[in-house]
Amino acid sequence: MAEKRKSGMISTGIAAQNRKGRFNYTILETIEAGLVLKGPEVKSLRLGRATINEAYAGDRDGEIWLFNSYIPEYQGGVLSRFETRAPRKLLLHGKQVDKLLGAVAREGVTLVPLDIHFNARGLAKVTLGIGEGRKKADKRQAIADRDWQRDKARLMRNKGRGD
Repeated sequence: MAEKRKSGMISTGIAAQNRKGRFNYTILETIEAGLVLKGPEVKSLRLGRATINEAYAGDRDGEIWLFNSYIPEYQGGVLSRFETRAPRKLLLHGKQVDKLLGAVAREGVTLVPLDIHFNARGLAKVTLGIGEGRKKADKRQAIADRDWQRDKARLMRNKGRGD
């Protein structure tokens, strides 16, 4: 069991997930990046109320930043307030930054945040996907493949019963 729950807080595991990211983009490669946060932001993330559905990662002054992610204010009586949709810096090695910026420079490739999670040490991490946008026909094919896999599993499960 990778996720422990203590009084409603997430100690390890996924805090926010972009479920549409893998549907709207063909993910070519994933990379894990650290996330610079303030104390109340971490507490709010641990409650699992953040959303990254409209978030994207991009370049600002030669560094990779996470834009448009929503982390609500922590309501635990903390005096420190923060902007809920502020850009947040991602921590990567220099070679990784160069690789990602080179990939984004190519046409049709973007950085998609797939999830925000806490690792075993309790640090907030973002899984970034290098993705190419899917066309409508590709999305339909993905839906058809997913439905076929589900139907195939159902048929195999029913065949084993002797029905």
